[in-house]
Amino acid sequence: MPLHIAIDGPVAAGKGTVARLVAQRLGSLYVDTGAMYRVTALIALRNTVPFEDEEKIVELLKQNKIEMRNPNETEQDGRLTTVLLNGEDVSWDIRTEAVGQGSSKVAALVKVREHLVEKQQEIAANQDVVMEGRDITFKVLPDSKLKIYLTASTETRAKRRHYELQTRGQDVTFEDVYKDLQERDDRDMNRAIDPLHVVEGAWVLDSSNLTIEEVVDLIVERAKELKG
Repeated sequence: MPLHIAIDGPVAAGKGTVARLVAQRLGSLYVDTGAMYRVTALIALRNTVPFEDEEKIVELLKQNKIEMRNPNETEQDGRLTTVLLNGEDVSWDIRTEAVGQGSSKVAALVKVREHLVEKQQEIAANQDVVMEGRDITFKVLPDSKLKIYLTASTETRAKRRHYELQTRGQDVTFEDVYKDLQERDDRDMNRAIDPLHVVEGAWVLDSSNLTIEEVVDLIVERAKELKG
């Protein structure tokens, strides 16, 4: 029986970094579902399709090939996962603020979510995975043995995201990043379909005062207990 670790939580809570490291320690596949929504937003932007045009975006998803894999030896540039769009490496193209804002908008579209959730479930069907996103614990992998809600204070998350964007050469202020996080939290937690929330039985893990290594150690220890 595959071990599925499902990690939900708000933007910039450290889900990606933590999930990637946990997957490495356990020898599991790491799946960044948020990247799939970011690619969707990038596709919409490149085709000048409004983020609210559900039918057109689903049509575009069916026409484009999205692939995700672990970074290879030539891709050790800080990325957590390698994302290909029709063979083009868009791993960093999807990490801009414009795409990030668009991703939470397309993620509110029912048919887009249905299409991508199906893809995510196919990936996890027959293998151990560490999957992170906004609806993994209750929508994508509801039967997961280890459900985690990874969070941190808004200020902590804004500081992390601001530093991340600055290291990539993006000229943004802390105030703008903080405001954007608040807006994205509001959209994620109040969308009509599958709003972000803590499910019953989930382990709420606040990383505000923990290092990445401490968070990873806690999760790996719990996972090993489950595997026996």
